[in-house]
Amino acid sequence: MAEEIEKKQGINYNEDNIVTLEWYEHIRRRSGMYIGRLGNGDRQGDGIYVLLKEVIDNSVDEFSMGFGKRIDINIEDKTVTVRDFGRGIPLGKVVDVTSKLNTGGKFDTEAFQKSVGMNGVGTKAVNAMSSDFWVESFRDGQSSFAHYSRGILLDSGLRETKEKNGTFIRFTPDEQMFEGYSFHMDIVETMVKNYSYLKKGLTLNLNGVPYMSENGLLDLVTENMAETPLYPLIHIEGPDIEIVLTHGSSYGENISSFVNGQNTRDGGTHLAAYREAIAKTFKDFFKKDYKPEDVRQGVVGAIAIQIQEPIFEGQTKTKLGSTYMWEKQVKNPDGSTATDRGPTIRSFINDFVSKNLDNYLHMHMDIVPVIEKKIKDSQAEREEIAGIQKKTRERNKKASVYNRKLRDCRIHFNDKPVRNKEDEREKTSIFITEGDSASGTITKVRNANTQAVFSLRGKPINCYKESRKKVAENEELNLLISALGVEEELDDLRYNNIIVATDADDDGMHIRMLVLTFFMKYYPDLIRRGHVHILQTPLFRVHNKKETRYCYSIEEKEAAIKKLKTGVEITRFKGLGEISSHEFVDFIGENMRLDPVKLADEESISEIMEFYMGDNTGERQRFIMENLRSEEELEDVNI
Repeated sequence: MAEEIEKKQGINYNEDNIVTLEWYEHIRRRSGMYIGRLGNGDRQGDGIYVLLKEVIDNSVDEFSMGFGKRIDINIEDKTVTVRDFGRGIPLGKVVDVTSKLNTGGKFDTEAFQKSVGMNGVGTKAVNAMSSDFWVESFRDGQSSFAHYSRGILLDSGLRETKEKNGTFIRFTPDEQMFEGYSFHMDIVETMVKNYSYLKKGLTLNLNGVPYMSENGLLDLVTENMAETPLYPLIHIEGPDIEIVLTHGSSYGENISSFVNGQNTRDGGTHLAAYREAIAKTFKDFFKKDYKPEDVRQGVVGAIAIQIQEPIFEGQTKTKLGSTYMWEKQVKNPDGSTATDRGPTIRSFINDFVSKNLDNYLHMHMDIVPVIEKKIKDSQAEREEIAGIQKKTRERNKKASVYNRKLRDCRIHFNDKPVRNKEDEREKTSIFITEGDSASGTITKVRNANTQAVFSLRGKPINCYKESRKKVAENEELNLLISALGVEEELDDLRYNNIIVATDADDDGMHIRMLVLTFFMKYYPDLIRRGHVHILQTPLFRVHNKKETRYCYSIEEKEAAIKKLKTGVEITRFKGLGEISSHEFVDFIGENMRLDPVKLADEESISEIMEFYMGDNTGERQRFIMENLRSEEELEDVNI
């Protein structure tokens, strides 16, 4: 039967189809398994920064074990060098630890305790994805070096040296993997600063500029706060844990989290436990049943913990998955093995916060009335808004407005939040569009299993200029909140990707800014957690009789004209509705281009909204004139 099917399909499955890849070939072909996305360096999570981080992590782990108080990092053009002054890689193992998977010192918990790298993969990934990779270890007057290109060993050897003990690595990310990449030094500087905040006593020199911190997380939160805190920052340290906490006037929560010096941008078990502990401790202190969202409204802070053998979700280590502070296999007297576990991360953090934060409040009673007023104000506003939203939803449901505005995806027909379906979380998206034409086009070609469409009617109100009550009474935004499922808790978000899809004309850009203003003011955590994106759609179609190319900029259009040469026809798209359904299917499928909306911790939301959505100032007019291309430019399609 199988042979008949293969014959019909023209398939011949035999021993020749079984392929064994070299270690470096597997990393290069399946790069997503090792470093996440590739990218070109424009975004914080792009692969070149993961490579840099993997190298620095090893140097930081040396410092954590008590060896070397300085790390020198230099980036010149596209080449990186990192020199630490730790113990140095054992000389006879330099080649092995840089070219053999599942080989490394981190498997020995005595040699490395509470380190970040645990899987014996990081340096190998850097090696395989670099066009040039040099590693040299210095120990007691000798050095061992190895030179590679794309994972292939070119040279290695031993020699005498006068260098101090430690490790030197030089690598140039491969342009075959990271096309057109460049290191953005603001992203690198933030990374280096975070290391210094989390490792007091360590100096990191970035291109000759030293970064070090005397007050740890307190420095991080203080330097990054874009608003005046309602009371002085609370800073508490203990064995394997450090926390910082205050309240601001903004909406949402802004809590940074770290594990063993790793910035866990996507949170995890430790951040969830910290958020829970904050709410519980304040409720117990005031002896009132405040809702967690009222206690945490406007919270600004950070948490860093140290655990043994952390389990991260994915090689990029941006989300902690560990349940326990430590786990290890031990031998029983009868020779069998058992798992010995420490306290759960949840109980460890809850116990620490409840005890120490409660003590702090009793010792600083002057801030207590300020905190309780903030909680009560948040409670009163939430209850008022909830009542308004409920009335608006009931009115809209009677008029069947909701069903006309939201074309939901099949995953959510049972209306369960995404958090109960972790395997489907990454797949779900909602497109926020304007007008029947655009929403109709997307609805026709979307993946109805995972992609939903929400249609705005006209321009939403400018949230920056209106009260929260007025926003809650607005039908469009009220229904959008309901569609997203975030009326009470952001963890109930029904879609992983919120995609703003508007026309690339003046009206479309204005609508985009109004929608983003709504998220920035009232749901900034959706942006900080990486859920909000802008859909890029092509501005031009360039084609001849043989080929069609879709171009997203004037530069891409000009390149396409040169490539296609003769008989070229150019179409300028002014709106989503002008793009036919059979064309649009490619623009929201696997090749969809999304621009993530980013909001750095140190950026002031109020200042951003004032600049873009406040009174029309000369400064903003100059910005628009200098940065926006005119319709005349876009219409200029001369060949």
